[in-house]
Amino acid sequence: MTQTEKDITVPHKEQITYANVLSAGAWTGIFLMTATYILYITGIMTPHVDVNLVVNNWDKNVHDYLQITNSPHGWSWVALLGKGDFINFIGMVLLALMTILCYMIILKGYLARKNLTYATICILEILVLALAASGIFGSGGH
Repeated sequence: MTQTEKDITVPHKEQITYANVLSAGAWTGIFLMTATYILYITGIMTPHVDVNLVVNNWDKNVHDYLQITNSPHGWSWVALLGKGDFINFIGMVLLALMTILCYMIILKGYLARKNLTYATICILEILVLALAASGIFGSGGH
């Protein structure tokens, strides 16, 4: 096996770190969503929107539903983390952030190897995902 073939078949340190972080983050997110859902369905944490109100307005569009249920949009849900129907967002946010975190991990490796093309792609991906999630452009957080 030549050195080039070995470089291709042996994963870089940051690839292993990426995989380990992604695995841990995914399982943590799934655990958090499960645990917080149990808090919600058992009634341990009271919901912001009563389940009957949800069912009665299932057929509404998002705009009408938000108005009828007095539910937040964008990142305003953070203020309702003490409610059973919003605490489960913590696990979802963790899962969503895993992509950005993993890009940061591989970015470090690309910079160390001076692979500017892939480093630039990683930086752009991080920026696009962060801006989309921020809601600055009227998207994200809906």
